[in-house]
Parts: sequence; C-alpha cells; structure tokens
Amino acid sequence: MSIIKVEHLSKKFGAVTAIRDVSIEVEEGTIFGFLGPNGAGKSTTINILCTLLSPTSGKATIAGYDCMKDSSMVRKSIGIVFQDPTLDKELTAYENMMLHAYLYNVKRSEIKDRIHNALRFVDLYERRDDVVKKFSGGMKRRLEVARGLIHRPRILFLDEPTLGLDPQSRANLWDFITDLPRKHNVTVFMTTHYMDEAEVCDRISIIDSGSIIATGTPDELKKTIGGDVIYIKTSDNEKAKVEIEKLFDVDVSEKNGELFLTTLKGDSCIPQIIKTIGDKALSVRLQRPTLNDVFIKMTGKQIRDEEISSTDTFKEDMRAYRRRFDRG
Repeated sequence: MSIIKVEHLSKKFGAVTAIRDVSIEVEEGTIFGFLGPNGAGKSTTINILCTLLSPTSGKATIAGYDCMKDSSMVRKSIGIVFQDPTLDKELTAYENMMLHAYLYNVKRSEIKDRIHNALRFVDLYERRDDVVKKFSGGMKRRLEVARGLIHRPRILFLDEPTLGLDPQSRANLWDFITDLPRKHNVTVFMTTHYMDEAEVCDRISIIDSGSIIATGTPDELKKTIGGDVIYIKTSDNEKAKVEIEKLFDVDVSEKNGELFLTTLKGDSCIPQIIKTIGDKALSVRLQRPTLNDVFIKMTGKQIRDEEISSTDTFKEDMRAYRRRFDRG
C-alpha cells in the first residue's frame, strides 16, 4: 500500500520550472531514497510533501491526506530530522524530548513512557539527564531521530541524516534507521550524499533538472550500467581516451583524473587496453557497478559534488515549517 503518492506534480516559480510531471509512490514500511544533484528539484518536491509549498499542478498525498487540503493532518503524520542540528543544547536529552512532545500535543499520561521507549531505542536512556551540549555529533543525531518519533509519525523525513559524522557514528546511526520500519512501523523518506547509505533503501528515485529520470531498487538501477566499470589512470588522458574509444567503439568518460568505461567482460578487456595505450597506463582497476556509477550515468554529475549550501533553501523552508507549526 502506498503511504506517499505523488501524481504528475509540477511547480513553477515565475518562468522557472523547478519540477515537472513528478510521480512517486512509496510503500508503507519501506526506506525510500530521493537522490539528485544540486538544483535537481529535491527540495521543492519535499517542501510540497511537508506542506510548505503549493504545487502549480498535480497532487500529493501523505497517509491518504491531501498535502494541500489536509495540511494539518499531513503534519501530524510526519516527522522530520533536519540536516542542521535543532536541539536545545542547554537542555537535557529528556527535556528536549519533553518539549517536542508538548509541541505535538502528546497526551501527558503517555509522554514519560514514549520518551523512555524512544531513548532506549537509540541507546540514550542512560544519558537522558545529561545536557545535550556534552553529546557527541552521533549522539545528537540519534537523539534527533528519537525526538522525531515521539509523536509516532507514520513517515519520517531524513535530510542528510549522517552528514558530518565520523564512520563509526554513521554506522551506529544507520543501525537505528534501518530498524525503524520493522520496530516502529515508520516509513523513511531520505536524501543522502553517501551512495553506500543509499544501498539500504528498498527503492530509489533519481531526479535531475526537475524530472524523475530513474526509479527502482538498488540492484535494478545498477543493472542499467550494463556491465563492469573499468577505471584507467594515464599520463595523457586525452590521447588514451581516443585510443580506447577507437579500440572498443564505446564512449569513455573521465572523473577525478581517471578515464572510465563500462563493458560486459571487464577482465578480458583490461589486457587489450594496456596493450593499446602502452606506457601511458599508470593504473587500471575493475569495479562492479555501484549506485555512484548509476548516478553519474544518469545525471552526468557526482552527488558528492553537491555543495552543502545547496540545501540552504530546504533548511530555510524547514525553519518556516517550524514557525508555521508554532502558530498552529
């Protein structure tokens, strides 16, 4: 059953079309990844789903509620973990949770149990009375996930949930995120710069220039690459590119100073490449298709090239969301 349904959504800002004919369906109890380069339309789409923007045309529903006609019910159905920290660092973990419970009108008789259960879920129960400013970055993110669950939303939006965390903190946080559908019956809708994180998604949509250009499971998307990826570092990429393209009659691209091409039998092609380009070859490596390869093929860009400032619009809109929520 689809808990998020977006049908032919378009949004124009004057003469600029931010998104066009976007259609997405997210099944309940799944993890959905929404990926796209800077300016692709991610923020605009998410802002419509969070009731911050009205579409120019099309329709979006959250848990059966129309995002435009039933905005208050939509807000009650969703939780949001912002990219920027939004915790009060001078309050304890428990006090931050309590404040959020009050904002969402959680019944007083249920608040204590809900807070305790959420803190236990993210392994912060023993630190409930500690001031948040003493927490590490990973602990703060886990607390924000717990806080986002306090009103028992059916959908949790995560905007770059692990950005800036060290590898161990990232891994720990993902242990909790991947358990959300099973343990809390929460559907996760996330954006991320990290392609290895996107691997945990049940389904992914890639958006570019305002349009959805691919949707599928990680394995389905990787199959679109069509084979292995060979990376070649040379002393003269321009000449080597011409020679390799002539040898195999394929397009050869370049990123981070390396040439790369896709082929069905990468191991048998490598000896031919080395023989053809001779002493220009500095290194050659073979790699199975990854989501990063899919992303580059689909968009011509690396998602890691997307500057942090590209989320500024989303962050400003999220601040507006909190102001609107406070006003009711």
